[in-house]
Parts: sequence; C-alpha cells; structure tokens
Amino acid sequence: MALFRRALAGEAGSLSVLLLHGLAGVGKSSLLRQFAVDARSAGRTVIEISGRVGSSPAAFELAAAEMFTRDNAVLLVDDFERCQVLEGWLRDHFLPRLPVGALTVFAGRRAPAPVWETDPGWAEVVRVVRLEDLSREDAAALLASRGVPYEPLPAFAGGHPLALALVAEVALQAAPSAGELPAQEVYSKLVEHLVGDLPSAAHRHALEVCCHARATTEELLRAALPGEDDAAALFAWLRRLPSVKAGPEGVAPHDVVRGAVDADLRWRDPQRYAAMHGRIRDHLLKRAVEARGADRIGAVAPIMYLYRSGGFLGDLVTWGNRSEVHEEEPRSKDHTAVARMAERAEGARSATIARLWLARQPEAFRVYRRSDTGEMVGFSTWLTLRDPDEKELRADPVVAAVWSHVHAVGALRPGEHVGIARFMVSSEPHSWASPVMDSMVLRIAAEVLLVRGAVWSFIISADPDLRRSATAHGPFHPTGTDVVVGRRTYRIFGHDWRAEPLECTLDHTGPPRNLRPMAESAACAHKTAVMARPEFDEAVREALRCWHRPDALARNPLSRSGLFADAGSSLRDALERAIDTLGGDPRSVKAHRALTVTFVDGAPTQEAAARRVELPFSTYRRHLTLGIRYVSELLWHQVMRSVSPAASVVARP
Repeated sequence: MALFRRALAGEAGSLSVLLLHGLAGVGKSSLLRQFAVDARSAGRTVIEISGRVGSSPAAFELAAAEMFTRDNAVLLVDDFERCQVLEGWLRDHFLPRLPVGALTVFAGRRAPAPVWETDPGWAEVVRVVRLEDLSREDAAALLASRGVPYEPLPAFAGGHPLALALVAEVALQAAPSAGELPAQEVYSKLVEHLVGDLPSAAHRHALEVCCHARATTEELLRAALPGEDDAAALFAWLRRLPSVKAGPEGVAPHDVVRGAVDADLRWRDPQRYAAMHGRIRDHLLKRAVEARGADRIGAVAPIMYLYRSGGFLGDLVTWGNRSEVHEEEPRSKDHTAVARMAERAEGARSATIARLWLARQPEAFRVYRRSDTGEMVGFSTWLTLRDPDEKELRADPVVAAVWSHVHAVGALRPGEHVGIARFMVSSEPHSWASPVMDSMVLRIAAEVLLVRGAVWSFIISADPDLRRSATAHGPFHPTGTDVVVGRRTYRIFGHDWRAEPLECTLDHTGPPRNLRPMAESAACAHKTAVMARPEFDEAVREALRCWHRPDALARNPLSRSGLFADAGSSLRDALERAIDTLGGDPRSVKAHRALTVTFVDGAPTQEAAARRVELPFSTYRRHLTLGIRYVSELLWHQVMRSVSPAASVVARP
C-alpha cells in the first residue's frame, strides 16, 4: 500500500509498474480493490481487467484501450497468470506506449520473469513484490475482526488469509472449541480454490505425493506412483506450480496447500491414502538404510515427517530450521563441558553418571552446537547395553532399573541389545520445542529404525509433557518404574520390539486414520500378542500336546498372535518344520525321535513312547525335554529374526 500511494503521489523514484505475485487466497484481489479505492480517491481514472481476457495481444489492448486516452490512468490487472505469456509483449510493446504518468499493477500467482528487475531500462521503474502469509499477530487480528477469538491459531492455516477466513466462517456456524481442527468443508473449499482443475488424475496424484512427503524428488515420484510412466514430466510440472518451491532436498508445497490436499485425500479416499503413504515410507526407509554416517540423520528426517500428525512426534518435533544447530561426536576436551551441563540441568549425581558413560561408551554421546558461534547448547546419549557389569549397574540406578525390567520379561539372546536414550539435555529454556530437541529426536529415530539387534528401546524423562505425550500417543510406554537420581524422579518409557515390531509401530504412530489397508492393519494388530519368553515356552509345550486337536491349537496364544502367518503357514506347520530340523542334526536325532513318537504319532502314554523308541524311560524323558527346549528355541529365534528395523520393512514384497 505504501509503494502504491507513493506512486500515486508521483514521488521521485517511485514505481510505474508494480508486479505482485503470491499463492491463491493470499489477498491479491483484495489488495487490487483497495488500490482502486485509493486511486479514485486521488482523482485517477482506474481501468480494471482480468487475465481471463486471454493471451492475445489484440484482446488485451482492446480491454485496456482507455489507458491511451486518459492522462495519469491506473491499470489494474488481476489473474495475471492467465495471460502471463504476454509478458514479453507487454514489456516491449504495450507499456512503453502508455502516456506519461500511467501506473500499472499486475497481480498473479506465478512470479514474473527475472528480466523485469535485471534489465537496466525497467529496473528503475518496476517493483516486484511477493505477497506472503500474515504474521501471527495479524492472523489473530483477522480472526478477531470476524468475531472469532481463536486461540491457539489453527496450525494448518498459518497466516494464509483465505484459510483463516474459512476457519472463521466454520467457527461462527459451528462454534468449535479452542484448538479443534476446522470442519472438512474448510479443506474441501481450500483445495477447490488453491488447486482447482488439474490436467489429469496423474497430475493430481503427483500433487498428493508432494503434499504428503516433506520434499519430493523425481525418484520419489517414481516410487510413489508405480503406475505412472513419466515421473520426469510430472516432476517438471510440480516445479512450475506457483504454490510449490524448489529447495536443496526437492520440491515442497506451501504449508496451507500441503495441509488442505493431504487432509482432503485422507478423508476422501483413505485406502489410496494408506497405499501412497506406505510406498513413500518404504522408499524413504530404503534410502535411510543405504545412508552412511552423518547422512543417516538427514535420511531419517523425511521418514519422521510422514508422522507429523501423530501425537508423540507432533508434540516433540517443531520441523523448523535444524541448520541453526549441528550435531557432532564430542572430543575429549568436551567431556568436562558435558558433565557441567548435566550438573546444571539434572544435578551432581547425574553429572557423575554422565562421566561414567563418557568413559565407558564415549561413542554413545553427541553434542549439539550453534552453527553460527560453535557454542555447545545440548548433548544426548544413546547407550547400547548387552551385558552391563556390576559397577555400571550400581553407579546408574536408571540403567539398573532398565536391565531389571528387560530380564523380568526375557533375557537377551546372542546378537541382541538394549538401546537407552539416557540423557537428552539442552541449555535452552524451552528445550522441548527447539532445533536441539529436533536433532535429538531424529537421532533416537535413526537408532531405532536403522540399527539391528535392539529388542528393547527406552527413553528416560522427568518432563511431564513428554510423560503425557508418550503415554497417550507414542510408541514408548511407561514401564511402571520411577527412579530417583539425586533430587529428581525419572520415569522410564520402553518399547519391546518383539511384542510390537517396527512395521506395526510405524503404522500406529501416524495420522489418526489407519495408514494401511484393513487386512494388513489387522495382521499387525495380531502380531502385538507376542508374550515374554517364559509364556512363549509354555505356549510351545501346550501346542505340542495339542498336536491332534486343531480347535485347541487355534486357541493357542501363538496361533492368535499371527507370528507365523508371514511365511504362509500355521502354528502346526511351524512346529513340524522345527521338529524336522532336529532330525537333520546327528546331535539331536534322539530328541527328534522322542518328539515325533510322542506328539506327531500320538503315543497313548509316555511309557508307550519310550518303548517305541527303545529307550529307558528316564533317558526318553531327558531327550523329550531337550527336544521341546530345542523346538522352543528354534521358534523363538524365528520370532526374533522378524523383529528388526527398516531393512526388514523394506525387504517385504
């Protein structure tokens, strides 16, 4: 408005041509209407035309003919993107012929050609202005002006004026409670206005992928749209959209377009939404598995972004500019600073524990520094436990409690370990909403997703916000153990990957609707029925005893868990394969015979089975017990092999 009024007043150095551009609904037409009011108040003749006049120079000149008969006239062109192919003609033929004192404003969705600002002849009299969203204060003022004191502001709308106006309209009709998301009609109207008619279904699907993923590349489009042959053409089309910006990681839409398109698809076609989500997730997981070193954290971020609507990540991750801080392994000279930060944040006892783990597992620590100053603003610790010694357990009561919990459920097997987010310390006053916390959470995600062999993962916290969030939404659940260290009480949250494998967890922590077709979601739900090792062994013994009773086998907890369904087999098939395995090993041939005669052949009594295998009863019982133990061990390891991070998820057909 200030630029335009200076031009109306004819101030020295003011503009003759104003080129406005911005997202649909950002207020371009409203601004032009206000320009018209100001221009008429200043005694100027105003000619208003629409880009719908067409792409013919003759048609445009006819619509704007009055500009050549009036001095100091003002030409306002709305919807300029519809006739933007005329830019060169306007610059070279139309505008130079206008009378002195004429003022022209073009407003469209697409940015004008750079030549307007680089050509020496035009640069002095042209201004190009991108209209951005309203500030938070102005957004609140806009809602208040409509009679809607909305607090907090709806996150999906940001400062987009049209989105805010639609939210106000719905709020006045339905009086939603504070913080409630707008009705579906808001999303539908936004999609209609912001997106409009698209060239084809393939173009719509490409835009939907772009609005679901954090950043979209041509490679991601190929993975997410397997039925489309020309991902290159679709990606090129996305790059040209005025609502999409290109960045170092790919193209990304304006936030309000992202929110509206994504929510609309989830409501309109949940099955297709689920399938699209799964393809994007699996592609990103595959890329993360292939990443190395520091690249892994960057590769995990877009995976976690898919779950931004899930409560746990939604509460903890800001998705802001992580470049403000960077993560690195601590150097020896950083150890003292880490201990001091631990003492300031959590007390002297925690500082002593931090020193212990710095000495025992220095590779478990990461420090976070401001990118501009190098100042250390936080540190985190991801401990890997396989067989902690007595000194470690006595020194760190949190680790002792974790280890006790793990052993109460089932001891670790060779190659397995436990991961613990032991410290998450930030020097920032609001550490749970900061780039430092974003980096810490993404590191935890990388450990969980990409490191094989973890059967349990734990987060340790004394923060009540994390406690509420994790209890309500997160994959980490309270273990029922609180530990006092110094004067602080810590709650332990854990996740048993044997009970709920990674793939199921990813399905359950996303947006509030199922992210998989119903059959797959049901399969994941069954998998969560895996029990601790003692119950597992008892279930195997009971299954062997019920070999010839299909009804009893169907009621067995292992059958209900669906653990062996992935191999296309039943519990009985899995038992039979395990028994057959024993028959191929000379060391377990007698155990194989004892199992076969007792359960598969169905001897009436154990005494009769001992006679059939021609062994003394005590010897037969010893081999039978060993055989049952071997079968249980084989099946347990089969279950454990299915509990693995991203590699197993992306490897499935």
